[in-house]
Amino acid sequence: MRLGYCVVVALLSLSWVLLSCSVRCQRPSSVNIGAIFTFNSVIGRVAKTAIEAAVSDINGDPTILNGIQLRLITEDANSSVFLGSVEAFQVLENEVVAIIGPQFSAVAHILSGIANGLQVPLVSYGATDPTLSSLQFPYFLRTTHSDAFQMDAMADLIEFYGWKEIIVVFVDNDYGRNGVSVLEDELERKTLRIAHKLPMPSQFNTSYVTELLNSSKLFGPRVYVVHVDPDPSLKVFTIAKQLQMMTGDYVWLATDWLSSTVDSFSPTMRRTSLGVLQGVVTLRQHIPKSTRKQAFLSRWRKLQQAGLVSSELNVYGLYAYDTVWTVAFSVDRFIKEKGNLSFSFNDKLVGVKSTQLKLGNLKVFDGGSVLLKILLETNFTGLTGPVRFDGDRNIINGGYDVINIDQTRICRIGFWSNNTGFSVSPPEALKVKQTSNSLLDQKLNNVTWPGGVTEKPRGWVIAVDEKPLRIVVPNRTSFVEFVTEYDHHEIKGYCIDIFLEARKLVPYEVPYRFEPFGDGHSNPKYDELVKMVGSEVFDAAVGDIAIVKNRTEIVDFSQPYASSGLVIVAPISHPKSNAWVFLKPFTWELWCVTVGSFVMIAVVIWTLEHRVNDDFREEDTVSPLGRMVMVMWLFLLMVITSSYTASLTSILTLQQLSSPITGIDSLIATNWPIGYQVGSFVHNYLTEILYIPSSRLVSLRNPEEFERALRLGPMNGGVAAIIDELPYVELFLSERTEFGIIGQAFTRRGWGFAFKRESPLAVDMSTAILKLSESGKLQEIHKRWFCKSGCPGEKGRDVEPNQLHLISFWGLYLLCGAIFLAALLIFLLRMVCQFVQYKRRQRNISSSPSSRSPSNQCSSVIYSFFNFIDEKEEAIKRMFSQSNMPQEQIG
Repeated sequence: MRLGYCVVVALLSLSWVLLSCSVRCQRPSSVNIGAIFTFNSVIGRVAKTAIEAAVSDINGDPTILNGIQLRLITEDANSSVFLGSVEAFQVLENEVVAIIGPQFSAVAHILSGIANGLQVPLVSYGATDPTLSSLQFPYFLRTTHSDAFQMDAMADLIEFYGWKEIIVVFVDNDYGRNGVSVLEDELERKTLRIAHKLPMPSQFNTSYVTELLNSSKLFGPRVYVVHVDPDPSLKVFTIAKQLQMMTGDYVWLATDWLSSTVDSFSPTMRRTSLGVLQGVVTLRQHIPKSTRKQAFLSRWRKLQQAGLVSSELNVYGLYAYDTVWTVAFSVDRFIKEKGNLSFSFNDKLVGVKSTQLKLGNLKVFDGGSVLLKILLETNFTGLTGPVRFDGDRNIINGGYDVINIDQTRICRIGFWSNNTGFSVSPPEALKVKQTSNSLLDQKLNNVTWPGGVTEKPRGWVIAVDEKPLRIVVPNRTSFVEFVTEYDHHEIKGYCIDIFLEARKLVPYEVPYRFEPFGDGHSNPKYDELVKMVGSEVFDAAVGDIAIVKNRTEIVDFSQPYASSGLVIVAPISHPKSNAWVFLKPFTWELWCVTVGSFVMIAVVIWTLEHRVNDDFREEDTVSPLGRMVMVMWLFLLMVITSSYTASLTSILTLQQLSSPITGIDSLIATNWPIGYQVGSFVHNYLTEILYIPSSRLVSLRNPEEFERALRLGPMNGGVAAIIDELPYVELFLSERTEFGIIGQAFTRRGWGFAFKRESPLAVDMSTAILKLSESGKLQEIHKRWFCKSGCPGEKGRDVEPNQLHLISFWGLYLLCGAIFLAALLIFLLRMVCQFVQYKRRQRNISSSPSSRSPSNQCSSVIYSFFNFIDEKEEAIKRMFSQSNMPQEQIG
């Protein structure tokens, strides 16, 4: 029994092994592959011929599939997700091992789910939606570039030309939305942004596109990126040209849908259609040159001549051809390794009620996971170059051609790859791999932009006449010289004039409209004004706006056009000049002691010197005691002189303050109230930075309230001091000399114009302000507004503040002059007396009368008098001594 049982088991096992080997060694006579795409489309027309050519080449090549026929089962999706899904089931009923296509991303999403369920690889040459990920759809592979790769190139192109903001026109489906989302992420990495998105339905009409594009003319950016489905009628660009939007002020960029579209045009169609694309720049997937590619192009031309092809070849036709070969190579390897293809029913589908779709007949491909693994290991060189897949199941990136359409010519201006950036040489020709793509190292050939201009368009406008720049200005009720609204809604002021002069230097037109902010009863709050610019309620703010930290975080400021800073204003008293101010350094007691010391020292020196010094003159001392006394006197004189000089200097140059405030620290140390101007940033600065309690701060609306509060003082309901910005303070003090600035400015700030973030006008206005400053125009505007009767801060400052004045010394000079005049008069009287005496003696000696006339005698006397004065004292003494001698001795 046991022996018989063993024999039976052995026979059954042998039979099973033989049967299995027979089944495994049975090769199929044909293999079915499906293809689902839209036949009548830009890509479909080319792909259909390319796929059929690839199947024909494979079936005619004995080195692949070894005699097994590759059967192609195609269905038309008609650009419909619904029809594409239905056609997919019809294809899958034929036990296909793989599906090629579709070219539309929306259809690919549905088919990928079906392929996952039936384990049939889906290999697409045209679905570029980056969200078709390997994690969600493991049976989906892509033999073309993902839009994630293309949008990287597009973002680099925008950065290369220096544009900061763009407008995106896109089709509102999975392909359009997800492509734009990736572009937005790439731009953000480069600190660029999409300013506006213009979505369009798949079946858009002319009126809709016209309204959409016409509304975008009111936007600031002029760089458009168009990401739509291939469109042979070029509706977007045709309408843009009708709206005068294909001029030199605009930039039009397009993804590779446009290059695929125009590459498919016949020569005749190119001549008639490319005119609307003047200056457009687009991308085309880069295909390296090769003999196989050239041979296929020649073959394509023959098919055209034979009337079998109605379209020119584009890159998607080449990718479709390579996709069929990718599947064929993988199936060939699968059969060599596994021997046969098998399908089995899905239990969940067997129970489905019978319909025309016959879902119960759908089978799962048993070898789907193995074939998928083999597909991912693909490695061959096709018409498009190396065919290999990366970890995300996309074809390994190659690069893009950068295309410029100039009239009826399609010009390639360069290449892009993620390794080298932009260059004028193809990526395969660049041997060295760059680790960092500096824009300085990248290059593209010259571009002809819309309107035929060769200079790169600016790419944006600040405003247009239909939508001028909205500029908010503070409607001040005090210090209106800076800015305010006058009658008839006219905005005037110092700040307004600077803005208008700077606008003239901006190299483009800036339509604008001033909008006052404030109730007209008190100065507005400037923080609120700036916040409205930050939230884009307004485009800019012009006025006396201080550049402070919290404001720079929400808006962009121009270069400061006026220096500012916080200063302290308090009551002061100026010393009045006095003719006898030179006597003030010493008290009367000290003056008496000083004069007495002079007399005493003279008496002492005379007493000590007159007995021993026969030639004693003034202070030429000889005795030791006299010299000792003289040294002590000189020391005392030096001390007295230095003290006198210091005291007099202090009296003449220092202002006497009426309060003990000397600066911000001493003001904070008190508990006195402090005034500030309504609407300014001073309140926040004093409370948040200097930690002064709000209870000490008093808001003041105008200069009149400033003056009244300072006059009342801290003890009578006023303030001890006012803290405000220097320009306001100078204007306030220009007519009020009893107040003054205490100490120096304790902050360093400036006034500037505020613009919304990333506004190009902020940079250009800064440049214009610098030019105004260099040309002296800023100073002219300042003088025009504030120097009609002397500039604020300059009145009473014609000379240095510490310089001494003549009026302080005229008494001393008068006293010295009187003494000098008295000495001169005494000298002259003495000389006259001596001369008269001398003449009388001469007349007594000579008794002969003069024969001269009276007039000659008068002139002779005057001449003799001056000669007499000119004689030395010793000579005069000799004259008198000679005149006293007897006459006979003289004779």
